[in-house]
Amino acid sequence: MRRVALLLGVTLLLAGCGGEKTILPTAEKVVGTVPASTQAAVPAGNAKAGAPLFKSQGCNGCHTFKPAGSNATIGPDLDKLPQYAKQANDGSLAEFTSESIKNPGAYLQPGYQNVMPNFGQTLSDKQVADLVAYLTQKG
Repeated sequence: MRRVALLLGVTLLLAGCGGEKTILPTAEKVVGTVPASTQAAVPAGNAKAGAPLFKSQGCNGCHTFKPAGSNATIGPDLDKLPQYAKQANDGSLAEFTSESIKNPGAYLQPGYQNVMPNFGQTLSDKQVADLVAYLTQKG
C-alpha cells in the first residue's frame, strides 16, 4: 500500500510540474499597442530658438557645426550627427541627438572623451527640443 501511495504522490507531483515546462497564462484580449521605440518621443522644437542656445551654452567652443560657423575639435563634429546616430543604432536622429544632450555619456563617439556637461540637468525640455531641431535641420 505504501508503494502505491508513493507512486501516486510522485505521479501527481510530476503532473503538477507540467513535465518541466513553464506554462504562462495568455491574454484573451489585448488592449493598446506596443510602442515602436522604447525611448520617449522627442518633442518638436524650434530651430531658430536653438541657434542662440547653441552659442550661449558654449557648444560652439567644443564642436564643429557649419550652420553656427564653429570649427572646434574638442567634441565630435556635429555636421556628422546622422552618421553618429546610425553608428549608435539607438533610435532616430532626433532621439539620438536629444539623448546625447541630456546624457552625453550614453554614447561616446570613438576618439572622444566624455567631457561634455550634462545639459539634461540645466536645460528645460523645450530648450533641448530647440537644440535638437537646430542640430538636425536640413539645409
